Formats: sequence, structure tokens, C-alpha cells
Amino acid sequence: MPSWQRRYFFAETGFPCPSRRNPSDHFLRCVNSDFDDVAATMKGSMKLRAEAELDPLLNYSTSEIRERLVEKYRISDYALMVRNTIHEITKIEGVVEEVIRGSEASWFKQLRTLTSRSFTNMSRDLNYYWLRIIIYIVMAICLGTIYYDVGTSYTAIQARASCGGFVSGFMTFMSIGGFPSFIEEMKVFTLERQNGHYGVAAYIISNFLSSMPFLLTVSWASASITYWMVKFRPGFSYFAFFALNLYGGVSVIESLMMIISALVPNFLMGLILGAGVIGIMMLTSGFFRLLPELPKIFWRYPVSYIVYGSWGLKGGYKNDLIGLEFEPMMPGQPKLKGEYIITEMMGLSLDHSKWLDLAMIFVLLFAYRLTFFIVLKVKEAAAPYIRVAYTRFTVKRLERRASFRKTLAMTSLSKRHNQPHPMASQEGLNSPMPY
Repeated sequence: MPSWQRRYFFAETGFPCPSRRNPSDHFLRCVNSDFDDVAATMKGSMKLRAEAELDPLLNYSTSEIRERLVEKYRISDYALMVRNTIHEITKIEGVVEEVIRGSEASWFKQLRTLTSRSFTNMSRDLNYYWLRIIIYIVMAICLGTIYYDVGTSYTAIQARASCGGFVSGFMTFMSIGGFPSFIEEMKVFTLERQNGHYGVAAYIISNFLSSMPFLLTVSWASASITYWMVKFRPGFSYFAFFALNLYGGVSVIESLMMIISALVPNFLMGLILGAGVIGIMMLTSGFFRLLPELPKIFWRYPVSYIVYGSWGLKGGYKNDLIGLEFEPMMPGQPKLKGEYIITEMMGLSLDHSKWLDLAMIFVLLFAYRLTFFIVLKVKEAAAPYIRVAYTRFTVKRLERRASFRKTLAMTSLSKRHNQPHPMASQEGLNSPMPY
């Protein structure tokens, strides 16, 4: 409908646009209940009472104006013209009403696009992975110099165990540094997910694929420095296990922090919660207290089985100690074999291979990613109910305030049932306060 027709329609309904007023502002003022506040303020101003009597909008509430406009439009020629146009359009062959829900891109197109975008973002952001890679390299150099050429003496047994515990515990703990980036990613994901751009599964898999090159770089760079400086058991297969073990632990911690970023979208609280959970994982990994000595209820079963640290530490001990011989504590005694150290001194079983321990880390990685998927889906489904509950709680809390009840009492005196607010930007309203 052209502008002049709208002005004619509103004037014919009884709400003409006053002179020197923008027609668009006038139309908006007729249908927007926010301007009821202006009407209530103008009625209390003696200076503008004369002008207010000339404005028909001040004599009606917004709901009444809407009803009159709707009723007038229903019986007008404009409505008839629209109905005829719709009828003619539906007669055109091939016109099909289509409702588009969500993204039109295929699932693989979403995955490919998200992976490319996420990888580009990770590459360009210095704080996402590059700074962490540098820190890991520096930490690996420090660790290598402290445990340099640890050897096979009796004291080397504890040194090797301590070095392995640091790698599987504290070096993976540093992955908590990615939490700020996860928080920012979750904000973008929430907005784009609300618009139906892509699915949750595509987002989770794309994040895993795009982060894989960086995490592999972190683990292999750190492992290369530490492994050869400390001089763990020689052999490429042993080195590969050491690097993959570190990669699995770092990936599990990243998945854990993503779950926390979805549950606690607060930077400080998320870091505190993440540090607490990882601390519990380290305590039950079998380094600070041997696994057989953990309280069997809860801490041994099931906690030690669902944390990555216990599997990573067991696999690391088997990878390094099996096949080696160490000097005895007292000269002249037989040498200590690595198998004896694992079973008798560390209380671990050799019933299964180290590769099963490594596989269990990747099973936990899959389980954590699946948990992340479930958390996002449940959070998405429960979001409307949470907002409604929070709104009701907020309203009840406000109703208990004396100042809020006083405001409601003052507002109820107005015909429009809205709290008056000063709006000096309105035409001719120099002072919104009553004289």
C-alpha cells in the first residue's frame, strides 16, 4: 500500500496524521503499545492539555486503535483487493507453497563448511592453539632437561614414573587454556543454531576434525622433545605410543572443557569447575595413590575407570618399563625387571596389552563427545522452559519489593495500565514532567 493510501486509510478510520509529523512515526504510534507511556505523561502535563485534546490518539488505548484499524481494513476495498490477488496467484499452475525449515545444505555440506571455517578461525587466532603449542614445547624442553637421560638405575624407577605421571597429568591439564575460545564458539553456535543453519552433530564433528591437526602438532612436538631427551625405551613404535597417548589425553580434556562451556557459559566459573574436575581425574589416575589402594566404593569403581588418567598412566608404564631391567636397591641382588615393577611396586595388572589401554582413552574421547552432543540437545530442548521459569522467578522476586508494588499502584491509576516514562523526543513535548 503506498504511503498516501496509508495516510488516507488512517484518516478515514479516525486517526489522521497531524501536520508536521512523520507519517511513519504516526503509524507506529498507532499500533505500538510503548507509546502509551507518552500519552499517560502528556495527560499529566497542564501545558500540553490543550494540544492533547486535538490529538485523537490520546483518547484511545493502543488495543482499541488496533481493533478499529483491523475492523476497518476487514470491510475495506484494500482487503478485497488482497484476497482477489491471492486467489489469482493460487490459480497459476506450478505455484507451490513451500515451507523451508532449517538449512537447505546437505549434512556433508554443513560438515565441510564448518570444518573449513573452524580450521581457518583456529589458524588465525594466535591464542587458540599457536600460543599453546609454544607453551607445550617450552614445557617439554623443561621436562626433558630435568629428567635428561634418566637411565636404568634404581632411582630411575621413580623418576620414570614421575615423568610419566607429569606427562599424562599436568601436560594434559594445560589444555584447559582453550576454555576461553570454547566460550566464544558456544556463543556463535547458539546464535547460528537458533537460525537453523546447521545441526549439532555437524558442529561437534567439524570441531573435532578442525582441531585434530593442532592437537597432533601439540602431542607430537612435545613427545619428540621429551621422549628423546629423557631417553625412554628406544624404538619408533614406543615413541608412537607415547605420542598417541598424549594426544588422546589432550583430546579428552578438550572434550571435557567443551561440555563445561555448554553447561557453564561463564569464564571464571567454567575454569574453576574444569580445574576441579581435572584435579579429581589426576587424583584417581593411580599416580598420587596406587589404583589398588583407592577406596573401592566410588573412587575405584567407577571413577578410576571413566577418567582418562588411569588408562593413560597404565599404558605409559607398560610402554616404557616392559622389557627393561633396572639395578637393584642393594648391590649384588638380581636386577629388577619392568614387569615386576609394574605388578608388584605399582600394583597394576598385565592381563591386557598397552594398546587396549590406549584404545580405552579413545573410547572415552568418543563418550565425552557424545555427552557433549546430548548436553547441547537437552539444553536446546529445555531452553524455553528455563526462560519461562526464570521469568516467573524474577517477577515474583520483584513483587516482594516495596518499591515495585508502589510503582504498580501508581500505574494502575492510568487508563492505559502502563508505567509513564518521560520521552522528550516526542513532538511538542518540551518537558515530560507535570507542572
